[in-house]
Amino acid sequence: MLHPVGPLPSAVYWRRRLLVLGGTLGVLVGGGWLGAAIVIPDEPRIDTLVAGATGEAPAPAAALDHVLPALAVVELPMVAPATVPSLTPPVTTPPPSAASQNGGPCTDEMIAVEVRPEPATAPSGSKPTFNLVVTNTSPTACERRLDKGLQEILLIDAAGNRVWGSNDCFPEASSDPRTLQPGESVLLPVLWSGLSSAPGCTAARTTPGPGSYVLRGRLDNETSTDAPFAIS
Repeated sequence: MLHPVGPLPSAVYWRRRLLVLGGTLGVLVGGGWLGAAIVIPDEPRIDTLVAGATGEAPAPAAALDHVLPALAVVELPMVAPATVPSLTPPVTTPPPSAASQNGGPCTDEMIAVEVRPEPATAPSGSKPTFNLVVTNTSPTACERRLDKGLQEILLIDAAGNRVWGSNDCFPEASSDPRTLQPGESVLLPVLWSGLSSAPGCTAARTTPGPGSYVLRGRLDNETSTDAPFAIS
């Protein structure tokens, strides 16, 4: 064994023996490593042990980076704040009253009173009609009471004596509020009996003779200017 015999030099035979020996050792070492790999399992990874302890599979961080963007990069849409309705009830202005729309009552300064006889000359003993005219001379509508008890027409002779008054013998009472528009006139007719009279109808009534007279009208405290009237 130690001294090979053959036609070749001994170095050739030693090299052959070393090759066979090396191959045999290689086979033995490889077989041993393979057997150890089969018998001893690989050491488990830390994330596997943690998953086994908690019962939950670990979420791969690398995969999440590909699925969800970073929160710092995500821009959320701006949402306008909700408008809260006001609980304050709306302020309502009451409609103006009739008095404010009409400018209130007509004062004496806002009206004009005059007498218009029809006709301007009447025969003695006749029964002419005298019109008491009330006019709103203000620029606004207003209300004035035109009650019959507030109306009066006087007949005065040329000497200034009172001859007749419309309220002496047959006074009348009524309630007659009127709304007068600017410039509006109201005619209030008064029929004269053709006889004289005194306040309270206490004097004898006579027929005034022919001559020149004047008519003076009044509505409450507002009086008219004298209007000429003649008896023929």
